[in-house]
Amino acid sequence: MTAATVVTIFHPAGDPADFVAWADELRSSAAESTDFRISVLGNQHLDWGIAVTFASARALHQWLDSTDRRHLLGAGVQRGILCATSDMVIGDDGGVPAGVGVFRHSVARHRADEFVAAEAVLAEVSAQFSGFEGVCTFPAPNGGEAFAVLRFRTEHQLVSWLESPQRLAALGPLRSSLTREFSRVSSTTTFGSTVRTENGHTAVTPDWKTAMLILLVLYPTVMLWSRFLGPTIDSLGAPPWLSMWVSQVVSVAALQWALMPWAGRLFRRWLDPIDGAGIRISILGGGVLVVGYLVTLAVFALVPWLQYWDYSSR
Repeated sequence: MTAATVVTIFHPAGDPADFVAWADELRSSAAESTDFRISVLGNQHLDWGIAVTFASARALHQWLDSTDRRHLLGAGVQRGILCATSDMVIGDDGGVPAGVGVFRHSVARHRADEFVAAEAVLAEVSAQFSGFEGVCTFPAPNGGEAFAVLRFRTEHQLVSWLESPQRLAALGPLRSSLTREFSRVSSTTTFGSTVRTENGHTAVTPDWKTAMLILLVLYPTVMLWSRFLGPTIDSLGAPPWLSMWVSQVVSVAALQWALMPWAGRLFRRWLDPIDGAGIRISILGGGVLVVGYLVTLAVFALVPWLQYWDYSSR
């Protein structure tokens, strides 16, 4: 099982102590959670929020759908505690919503105040960029890792901020409060590219790796669709131009929501632009893909039942 975290942002309103008291009631409804955090409150540049982590996505969604949580959220509304965003589910398998950056920080002892001040300065500077929606900072419990959730309207606007000279200039105070360089939780796109930030710089999966993975998934998909889906559509009397279009729609949908996310999880480390950047792992992963190519080629070459160009004569 893979841990998953849900972050919910709230409008800052009223007394922070009231928010903490309500959050403690919400904490009691998440008995299976492995971590429950309340964000830094009372800073005008930082959002209010709650982050709850579970050992699995299944447990997380059970809590999100629970009656207890729904009732407590309703009670919060009556007390003026209003959600500012929808729930953001962040999985350790690389699942991060588009336009959202999650950064982990190892804060030095006795420098927590400096860390929060640096986060507030970064939020103030980032607010000058198009698409900025907010920053929510969660302090480290018992010497663990702090983390921050940065939100932009689109992924492109987020990357523009991450690569900006203004951001790089503002990182100095943040780095001085940490024991080691911060890192960004990886974000894997539908078609296999992984985005990571390390040492203040954004890295993306090399195009050749993404292309190799797409080919591994696309070839057998097209071959199977041509063997089974195409004849079915033809039998319904569809003309060739329509039959091909429907096949492509189904192929793209399958790749987008099922096949490529599955393949991306299998090759997660190889696709990571930092953890998978070494020559050894790049060659090893590439070799596995080449073997995959050979296996699929052999299957379609040697199994007559799958050879769509001959199926009508059999």
